[in-house]
Amino acid sequence: MALNNNEEKIELFERMPIRRAVLTMSVPTILSSLVMVLYNLADTYFVGMLNDAVQNSAVTLAAPLLLAFNAVNNLFGIGSSSMMSRSLGKKDYDAVRKSAAFGFYCALISGLLFSAAYLAFRDPLLTILGTDSETVAATAGYCRWTVACGAAPAILNVVIAQMVRAEGSSVHASIGTMSGCLLNIVLDPIFILPWGLGMGAAGAGLATFLSNCFACGYFFVLLWVKRGRTFVAIHPKWFRPEKDVVLSICAVGVPASIQNLLNVTGMTVLNNFTSVYGPDAVAAMGISYKLSMIPMYIGMGFSQGVMPLVGYNYAARDRRRMRESILFAAGVSLAFMAVITAGYFVFASGLIRLFMKNGAVVAYGARFLRGMCLAQPLLCVDFLAVGVFQACGMGRKALIFALLRKVALEIPALVILNRLFPLYGLAYAQPLAELVLAIAAVFSIRQLIREPEPAAPPPAE
Repeated sequence: MALNNNEEKIELFERMPIRRAVLTMSVPTILSSLVMVLYNLADTYFVGMLNDAVQNSAVTLAAPLLLAFNAVNNLFGIGSSSMMSRSLGKKDYDAVRKSAAFGFYCALISGLLFSAAYLAFRDPLLTILGTDSETVAATAGYCRWTVACGAAPAILNVVIAQMVRAEGSSVHASIGTMSGCLLNIVLDPIFILPWGLGMGAAGAGLATFLSNCFACGYFFVLLWVKRGRTFVAIHPKWFRPEKDVVLSICAVGVPASIQNLLNVTGMTVLNNFTSVYGPDAVAAMGISYKLSMIPMYIGMGFSQGVMPLVGYNYAARDRRRMRESILFAAGVSLAFMAVITAGYFVFASGLIRLFMKNGAVVAYGARFLRGMCLAQPLLCVDFLAVGVFQACGMGRKALIFALLRKVALEIPALVILNRLFPLYGLAYAQPLAELVLAIAAVFSIRQLIREPEPAAPPPAE
C-alpha cells in the first residue's frame, strides 16, 4: 500500500536541490547532537558543582559502559536504517518495514540482556572499568540507574530515532532525541545537588534513566499518530527475520557495532592509564573528553544526516546526486571543525574551569584538551567516510577503518605515548591515529565518488 507521504520522500531524496536536501537532513540531526552533547555535559557539570573529584570520576569511569550501548545502537540502528534507506531507493517497501521491525525488537531484547549481564557481573565489571576503593561506590550508584535499570530505554530511543530519520523525518527524530536530553538537563540539578535530593552521581544516573524513558514515550506516541503513514513498523506481524533482511542489516550493523566496542576498549584503556595518577587526573580527562565530544557530535550529525540521502541515491543509481551530497557535507563540516579546534586550543583552561574550580583538575584538563582538540578536523573526515560506507551497505570497509583506528593505531599510540610522555602523551594518541585515517578516508571516498554511473537494469519483459 502506497503511503500518502511517498511524494514528500521522493521530493526530498530525488529532486530537492542538493544543498537544501543535505541541510534538511543534517541540521536537525546536528541540533539534536548538540543537545545530546549538553545532555552528556550536564552530568559532568552538575556533579562537578559538588567539587568532589570522586563523584566526578564515577561519571567518567562509567562512561565505557554507556558507550557500549552504542554497539547495540549501531548494530540495529545503523544497520536497520541503512537497509531502510536502500530499500526505499529501490521502492521495496515491505523490506523497509521488515528492517524496522527487526531492528526494534532486537534492540529491545538486547537492552534487557545488557541489564541482566550487568547485574550478574557487576563487581568484576566495575574493576575492569578502573574503579578503586575510593570510586567504586559512587560508580556503582551511577550505573544502577543508567545500566541496570536504563539499558533498554537508552538503546531504544536512539534506534527508533535512526529509523525515523532513515525515511526522511529528520525533524521528528531530532525532536524525540532532544526532548529526552532537555528533560535530563532539567532533572540533573534537582537529583544531584544538595539543595535537591543530594544524590550525587547516582542522581545523575536517575535523571538519565527518566529522560530516556520520556524520549521512548515520544517516539511511541509519534508512531501511533503516524500509523499507516510511516514505514517504521514495530507491529509484531512485521518481525520476520528473513535471511536477506537479516544479512543486509548485519552486513552494515555488525561492523558498526564492532567499531563501537573498539571505542569502548580504547576508552577503558585510557581510563586505566589515567587512574594511576589519581582522581584529579581522571576527572580532568573525563571533562576534556566530554568537551571534545561537542565538535565530534557535530561531525557525527553531518555524517548521520547525510546517510539516508547517500544510501537512497546509491540504491537508486544516482551517483551524481550522491557525490554532490558527500562533497557539500564534507566542506561544511571541515570548515566548522577548524574554527572549533582553534577556539578550544586558545580557551582550554577557561573551558575546564567551567566544570571544576579545582586547580589541579584545571591544569591537567587544559593540557589534555589542547591535545584532544587537534583530532577534530580529522575526525569529521573519518566519520563522513564511515557514514558513506554504512549508507551504501559497505560494512566491510567501515570495519577496516574501525580496526585501523583502535587496534592498529590509537591503542598502541596510547601505550607508546604514555611511556614516552607519562600521562600527557595520552591526549595525543587520537590525533595521531586520526591523521592516518583521514588520509585513508580521502582516498577511499575519492575512489567511490569517481565510480561511473552504473548501467540501468534492463526493463522487465
